[in-house]
Amino acid sequence: MTKTERYVKVLDYFQTHMPVAETELAYQNPFELLVAVILSAQCTDKRVNLTTPAIFMQYPTPQKMAKASFDDLFPLIKSISYPNNKTKHLIGMSQLLVNDFKGEVPMTIEELVKLPGVGRKTANVITSVWDNQPNMAVDTHVNRVSKRLGLVPMTATTPLAVEKDLIKNIPTALVHTAHHWLILHGRYTCMARIPKCEVCGLQAFCKHYAKTIKA
Repeated sequence: MTKTERYVKVLDYFQTHMPVAETELAYQNPFELLVAVILSAQCTDKRVNLTTPAIFMQYPTPQKMAKASFDDLFPLIKSISYPNNKTKHLIGMSQLLVNDFKGEVPMTIEELVKLPGVGRKTANVITSVWDNQPNMAVDTHVNRVSKRLGLVPMTATTPLAVEKDLIKNIPTALVHTAHHWLILHGRYTCMARIPKCEVCGLQAFCKHYAKTIKA
């Protein structure tokens, strides 16, 4: 099976079996999405969704969060991983939004990565989820699933290399959805330690299954 054929079959499978794929983070506007994604680093979406309602109630806008002190915001975030850094990031991010972007969340990668707590992966999530831009955020799930399936070579050792390979081979109109397909498949089926290969509908196209399970 060629690489192109593998991409076609994998994407066709997801389009058929998971036509609707979205982030599991709860948000209502770009600012809430940005806050949630920053908090989700090395933390589960479930935990973030339990935490953000109180944050959004007290700090619904960048203007309000920009005025928060560390001691004000930290108690609302302390159940999240790395609460000290994330508290500082949220306050700094909000202040920069107010001072440099008129309180609006920018929608370019170049502008977003200027914000505290925002790297390329977070910027890709924001632009693809809110604006449907053809950007691919590579987290541990995307990295693992794309390599196991054989969509990306194992020699792609950096998130950027994986991102570029996926963008090159996925039709532009599907990129923002494919990001969620790979994440959700990695979260619930192709888990890191014990993948559920026995119930996976991608067996026939999966290099990992062919080499380690079927063999």
